[in-house]
Parts: sequence; C-alpha cells; structure tokens
Amino acid sequence: MKQDNVIGLKSPGVPSAATDALTELLRDGARQMLAAAIEAEVQEFLARHQGLQDEQGRQRLVRNGYLPQRTIQTGLGDIEVKAPRVRDRAKQIRFSSAILPPYLRRTKTIEELLPWLYLKGISTGDFSEALTSLLGRDAPGLSPSTISRLKESWKDEHGRWCKRSLANKHYVYLWVDGVHFGVRLEDASQCMLVVIGATAEGKKELVAIGDGYRESEASWKEVLLDLKARGLKVDPKLAIGDGALGFWKALPQVFGHTRGQRCWVHKTANVLNKLPKSQQPKAKSALQDIWMAASREDAHRAFDSFIVNYETKYPKAVQTLVKDREALLAFYDFPAEHWVHIRTSNPIESTFATVRLRTAKTRGCVSRQSMLAMVFMLAKSAERGWRKLKGAQRLAEVIAGVEFKDGMPEDAKKIAA
Repeated sequence: MKQDNVIGLKSPGVPSAATDALTELLRDGARQMLAAAIEAEVQEFLARHQGLQDEQGRQRLVRNGYLPQRTIQTGLGDIEVKAPRVRDRAKQIRFSSAILPPYLRRTKTIEELLPWLYLKGISTGDFSEALTSLLGRDAPGLSPSTISRLKESWKDEHGRWCKRSLANKHYVYLWVDGVHFGVRLEDASQCMLVVIGATAEGKKELVAIGDGYRESEASWKEVLLDLKARGLKVDPKLAIGDGALGFWKALPQVFGHTRGQRCWVHKTANVLNKLPKSQQPKAKSALQDIWMAASREDAHRAFDSFIVNYETKYPKAVQTLVKDREALLAFYDFPAEHWVHIRTSNPIESTFATVRLRTAKTRGCVSRQSMLAMVFMLAKSAERGWRKLKGAQRLAEVIAGVEFKDGMPEDAKKIAA
C-alpha cells in the first residue's frame, strides 16, 4: 500500500518539461560546475586585492555571504545559482562576475535559439509554449513583451555593427553571395547580400549583411561603397562568388585591383542544369577533372576535353562553362594551400544552407529590419565556429605581391627547375 501508483495526466496540447534522469543529472552537474567556477572567480578577485587594508588595518575586501538565489535559463532547463557577495569596507571596489553578470537571466545559446524560432514562423506570442520542453514549464521570463524587446535589441546590435569602423581591417579574400530565404518579405525582390572576408591572419569574418534588390549591380555597389566609406581602403586580392551576381559589375567601380574567381559549385550546378539527367554524372566528373587539376595547363586540357565531348549535342551547357573560363581558373595564381577555400563560395553556402532549411512561410510578412536582424544574429553565431584558412602563413606573401604559378611562388618554381 505504500507504493505510489498515482499517474500524472498530461494536459492536452501542453508540452511537458524535460524531466528525464539523464537531463536531471546533466543539469545538476552544470549547477555544480557553475558554482565552482564562480567560487574560483571570487577567490582570484580577493587574492588580487589581498594587500589592501582599511584605516584599522583590516583586510579591505572580504566575503559577505551570498546574493539572493536566481534562476538562469539554459538549454538544459532552469538552473538555480547563488553568486557570492564581496564587500569593500571602503565602498570603492565592486566585484562583478564575468561568468554570471548581474542581470543575466538566460544563456547566450538560448538567445541564439530565438531567431531560429522566429524564422521558423513561430509568432511572438507562441515562444513560451515552443520553449517549454527546453526550458521548463511556462518558460518564465520569455513573455511576448520580453521577446519583442529582445528583437528590438537585435536590430540595435545589427545597426551598431553596420556602422563599425573598418579602418584597421585588411581582407585578403572576399566571399560574396546573394542569399534568398523562404519567408515573405515586404518586397518579394529583396534578398540578403552577404560578404565574408579572410583577414591577414587567416581568420574568416563576417564583413557585411545588407538587403538588396535582385542582387543588382546598384545594390552591390552600395554595399561595397559603404565598406570603403567606413575605412576599408586596401583592395582585397581576390573575390569569390557566383557568376550571375551584379557584384561583378560593381566590383571594379569600387575595388579596381581585386580579381574575381567564379564559384565552382555554382558553375557546376548551372552546367548540369543544361544537360539531361542521364549525362549529368559523367559530366560532373569531367568538370571535377578541371578544377582538381594540379596545374593550369592540365586544367585547360580538361577544359578542352569537356568542350569536345559536349559542344555538338549540348552547346548551351558548354557555353555556360566557357564564358567564365579565365575567372574559373584564377585560383591557380594563389597559394595551393588556399585552393580548397577560394574555388567556391562555400563559407557563405555552408553557413546559410541551414538557415534556408529552417525557414518557412510565416503567418505574416517579415519586415526588412526584422529579417536583417535575425540573419545577422544567426550569422554571428555561426562565425564563432568558422575555421582558420589552411596555410595562413602564405597570406603574407599574397599581401606582399609575390607571384604564384600553379599554387607555388614563382621564385620557388624557378629554383626547383
């Protein structure tokens, strides 16, 4: 009779909070680790000021219990924490935890989850219900008004980012693309114009996110002129992008010394689209023989072979390839270590492919500013995981104007000969 046989009934339509044993174990471990980390932070702070004394010769900074317990929303659910309190007898120095800032109520990962949900088509009023299974019942602190304030803060953050100075920046490579999403914008012709740059140290950075009209020349010129107006004075050495962009007409008007490299992923897709499905596997392999060739000479031979094999029956496919012949092979004049990065606009494609997969028709039209803010937040989140360029040490040679042939410095090839 002592056994509890009461079964809780689930309310229809209301998702339950995650309460499985593993989640509870992880949550408890996270709570202990957070407490230990804050404790170590306090100890380090006190040790740094242990030489300070008050007028009576006592240690000036001392522990003074704990602040009231508060709840932090995390991907594991709610975690209760108590931050230690530190008192300065002279009331001049204050302790503020870098791990647990005074007004933190939710972790950064939760902040990054919200724009995903917004792009998914969930309305502001439904956020609490959507997050219940992740954050606990009713998702306290994520009311519609809170979500609205967060969205406004994202717009402000994007606005400040768009005005930041680029005076000390030097981008060796630029990847560019126009990104379209499956959401209804104020103007169906709108798209996001995205620029990612490689710094002299080999780090990839998000450079610009703006809206444009059908990826037009005028829209791209506006983006590039803005970069220059904010201090980007040195022309990048190479820009990589799709051949259909108005970007290529705008580029020489702003950065006249920047060369162009057409994206092989886009080009391959464009060529295959003009071939019957039965011919596509073989043609794809033939195209790969071009851009995987070890030298420009070998690439030209593979190029000519493709023309001979397909021009008679499929002239449109061949014309699509041939019109950008030189721009498709520009990468041979840059370090071989960088070829894997500069043959395609993959840094943009891989980042925004996930965004495209998660977008759906929303119940209402998305405003220009809201869409820009959402995409900006997601892109900045992805930026933290971008890998450094292989052979980053070669960038110094590229910047210095060293000439490369088939991926090797000209001087090195002469010595080897």
